[in-house]
Amino acid sequence: MRKTVALFAATAFATLISGGALAQTLVYCSEGSPEGFDPGPFTAGTTFDATRPVYDRLVHFEPGTTSVVPGLGLAESWDVSDDGLTYTFHIKPGVKFHTTGYFTPTRDLNADDVIFSFTRQSDQSSPWYQYSPGISWEYYNAMSMPDLIASIERVDDLTVAFHLTRPEAPFIANMGMDFASIVSKEYADQLQAAGNMVQFNQMPIGTGPFEFVAYQQDATIRYARFDDYWGTPAGVENLIFSITVDASVRAQKLIAGECDIMPYPNPADIAMLAANPNIVLEQQEGLNVGFLAYNTQQAPFDNPQVRTALNMAINKPAILEAVYQGFGQAAINPIPPTMWSYNTNIQDWEYNPTAARAMLEAAGVTNLTMNVWAMPVSRPYNPNARRMAELIQADFAAVGVTVNIVSYEWGEYLARSQEVTRDGAVLLGWNGDNGDPDNFLAVLLGCDAVGGANRAQWCNAEFDALVQQAKTVADQDERAALYMQAQEIFHAEAPWAPIAHSVAVMPVRSNVQGYVMNPFAIHEFATVTVQ
Repeated sequence: MRKTVALFAATAFATLISGGALAQTLVYCSEGSPEGFDPGPFTAGTTFDATRPVYDRLVHFEPGTTSVVPGLGLAESWDVSDDGLTYTFHIKPGVKFHTTGYFTPTRDLNADDVIFSFTRQSDQSSPWYQYSPGISWEYYNAMSMPDLIASIERVDDLTVAFHLTRPEAPFIANMGMDFASIVSKEYADQLQAAGNMVQFNQMPIGTGPFEFVAYQQDATIRYARFDDYWGTPAGVENLIFSITVDASVRAQKLIAGECDIMPYPNPADIAMLAANPNIVLEQQEGLNVGFLAYNTQQAPFDNPQVRTALNMAINKPAILEAVYQGFGQAAINPIPPTMWSYNTNIQDWEYNPTAARAMLEAAGVTNLTMNVWAMPVSRPYNPNARRMAELIQADFAAVGVTVNIVSYEWGEYLARSQEVTRDGAVLLGWNGDNGDPDNFLAVLLGCDAVGGANRAQWCNAEFDALVQQAKTVADQDERAALYMQAQEIFHAEAPWAPIAHSVAVMPVRSNVQGYVMNPFAIHEFATVTVQ
C-alpha cells in the first residue's frame, strides 16, 4: 500500500527512527513530476532524475564530466572489434536487483537482462514494445538504433556482444544514457504472467543505489538506500523528492530547511539565495540550448523564408535580460559553444522587425495567427517559458503576427509536442546526454527523430546525410567538419529560433556534502551525505 510522505520542516536533516538508529534523509525539491519510472520511453530530465536512483547502465560517466570510465557502470570492461562493428561488454558478477514488497529476485543480473533492456525497444512483435498506453521509444528511434544494431548476442551469462551494421563513433557514450538503463527481465516476465505489465512503469526494479518505496502523484517520491548495492553504498538512508513546480516556492523551502537541494532557481532569486549563509550556490556552463521549434510540416512554417523572418523578429537581448538575468547567452547554433565542432563562422540572424515584416509580406504571409507553446515547468535551458512566450508574443505582434500562448501539464506537453500535426511553434530545449554533437544534431533534428524528439518535424536530406556520415567516422576532426557543414544548413533552413544557452545554477544547503553537478543536468544523489 502506498504511503503519503510528509515534508520535513525546520531542517532537511530529518531524524527518522529505524531499528533504534538515526537515519539520514536527503530531501530534493524537484521541479515536476516524472512521466513514469521506466527511463527507456522518455526524454525529460525530470523523469531521468526520478529514475537515476533506481537504475544503472552498462557504462557510467565519471561524476562531473563527459568522460566514460570503464568499471564505473555494470560492465567491468568492453572490447571493440577491429572493424568497429562488434562491442563486447563484460558484466560485473554478483550484481543484485532490488528486493521490495512487490518483487523478490531469484538471480543476479545477467546477459538476459541486458538483451531484454534493448530488444524491448526495437522488437515490434514483443508485447513489451507498447506495454502501456503512450509508450514510445523516442531516444532509441531518434538515434537510429533500430538500423544500427543488427543483433545482440548472449555470449555467456556475463558477456553480451552488440553487432552493428556500421561503425558508430558515439556508441560507448550512448550506452551511458538513460534510455540504455538495464532493467530486470525476471520482473518483466513476472508482470507479464500476472497480466499487469503497466506496473513496470509505475513501481520500478533496478540495480541502482536506491530502491523505490512510494510515489504520491505530483507530491512526493520516496526511495530507500539499497544495502546490497554492487558499488559504494549511498550516503543517506532515505531520499525524498518533494515535487514543487513553482521555483520561488522551491527557494523558500530551501531557505526554511524543508529541502536540501533545489534545481532551476528563478534568476531573480539567485542573489537572495547567494546571500544566505546556510546555502551554497554551485554553478557551471550549461551543455544546453533553449529554442522555439516551428512545425515545418505545417503552412506557412514549411517555408524557410517565413521561419527566417520570424527569427529576425525575436529580440534575444531583451529575452536574455528578462528571463535569464545574467545567467545565459544568446544561441546561434543548435549546439552550445562549449561543444567541439561548434561553428563560429555562423552569424546570428539580425534583429530587424522592419525587414522581418517585409520578408513575411514577400512570402505572402499577412494577418497570421499562430500558437506558441510555453512549458509549464522550469528547465535548465529555460527558467521561465511563460515569460519568454510573452516576449515573443510582443515581438511577433510588431511584425503583424498574432500569438496565442498555450500550455499543458508537463507530461502532456511533451507528448503533444511530438505530434507531426502539432500547430504553431513550441518552446523547448535540450541538455546534452553524452557530450557528443550527435546527441543534439541527430536526436533533435535528424529524420529518424521526426514525430519524436525532432519537435520541428524537419527532415532535410542533406543535413541528415552529413550527421549520419559523421557517426561512422572515427577521427574527431573529420567529424567536426561534417557537423560544421550541418550547422550551416540548419542556419539556412531555420527550423528553430535558437534562443539561449543558460548557466546552470544549483543551490545546496551548506550541511550537504558530496553533491557533484552533472554536465548533463541530471541530478544524482548516491554520493551525497547530510551533516
